[in-house]
Amino acid sequence: MTQLRPDATPAAFDPAAFSVVPPRTFEDLRVGEVFRAPSRTLTDAHAAAFQTVSADNHPIHYDAEFARRHGHSAPVVHGLQVLAFTAPGATLFPHHIGEVFVSFLELSCEFLAEVHAGDTLYPALTVTALEPRGDNGVVTTAATVHNQHGELVLSGQHKYLLRRS
Repeated sequence: MTQLRPDATPAAFDPAAFSVVPPRTFEDLRVGEVFRAPSRTLTDAHAAAFQTVSADNHPIHYDAEFARRHGHSAPVVHGLQVLAFTAPGATLFPHHIGEVFVSFLELSCEFLAEVHAGDTLYPALTVTALEPRGDNGVVTTAATVHNQHGELVLSGQHKYLLRRS
């Protein structure tokens, strides 16, 4: 149904009205803000799909007997697959900053514990620093992934460049 303004003319279409969340600027962000991703339970199918895409054919990732012979309880999910769960797009963060986003500058991480098919992962990005740089600003986030037991399995950092208002 077309919405009519009081003067009986159709309201103008505004694509900005279709934002998932209200857009924010660098100045609107606050240290300590947390952007969580929905939990996900990894399956053998997820691991197999990542193995196909990454071309990583090490048997530690798909051969249960090889994994057991090398001290693991089951095949180990690829570390880069776990890191991928910290992608900003898995959270609402890029929806908030979409209007001012310039680039993803860098990332680092430490793999702290094994992840196996059947584990449920809980990723989050927490703003830890906001550094103005001229017309832009650098946002640093702590990237974390916990498993269903509350164990921190990945800890890292992301940096993004945003335009300042």
